[in-house]
Amino acid sequence: MALIELVGIERVFHLGDSVVRALDGIHLSIAAGEYVSIVGQSGSGKSTLLNMLGLLDRPDAGTYHLEGRDVTTLSPDEQAAVRSRRIGFVFQSFHLVPRLTAAENIALPLMLAGALPDERDARVQRALREFGLENRARHRPDELSGGQRQRVAIARATIMQPALLLADEPTGNLDRATGEEVIRLLEALNAGGVTLLLVTHDAALAGHARRQLVMEDGRLRHDSAAGGLQHESGGGSPAAPVSGGV
Repeated sequence: MALIELVGIERVFHLGDSVVRALDGIHLSIAAGEYVSIVGQSGSGKSTLLNMLGLLDRPDAGTYHLEGRDVTTLSPDEQAAVRSRRIGFVFQSFHLVPRLTAAENIALPLMLAGALPDERDARVQRALREFGLENRARHRPDELSGGQRQRVAIARATIMQPALLLADEPTGNLDRATGEEVIRLLEALNAGGVTLLLVTHDAALAGHARRQLVMEDGRLRHDSAAGGLQHESGGGSPAAPVSGGV
């Protein structure tokens, strides 16, 4: 059974007199444990797709099954519960809470889930060790380097042991060496069984993934797992593959 199954997903935005099809008939199946990169020009729909997969947005049409469950039919509270326990997020801008220490930021999902203090503390201490942050546990984000902040963000994203990790330009604010360190951390998590979806504009970084998707005008134009060919929405003729992959 696929971890992710999208069938006919559409997302439409109305901007004045204009209609923007941010997602236009997306069909996509991703197995548990896959490492997938998503690339495309600005406005191609890749971030909208990531938001849909993360239950941060709802489709206007189509269905999304996560771990065999149709999550498009859930209430906002039910979606929030799935999101907090089964999906982790890593963003370009870290999105840490400025007034909280590194340890408190990592603990936040556990606190929101109602974890008991002893369990919470044990899991946070383990995460601090695993991500090399023990000596930064009491530091606030403005006292950390960019790489340290992103490690805190990844630790927070994975503290609930999610099935799916969504990373949106996770190295965008980092220098090359620090970005490579962050990618190694993400890939180690994937090697441990976490399904990893990575949105990036960096073709070299996208090439790390075992499967590459290319978005264009809200459509999935290229899927390396399908030999590069994807069909137009509505069952039309196949779209031409993107030259040179990603």
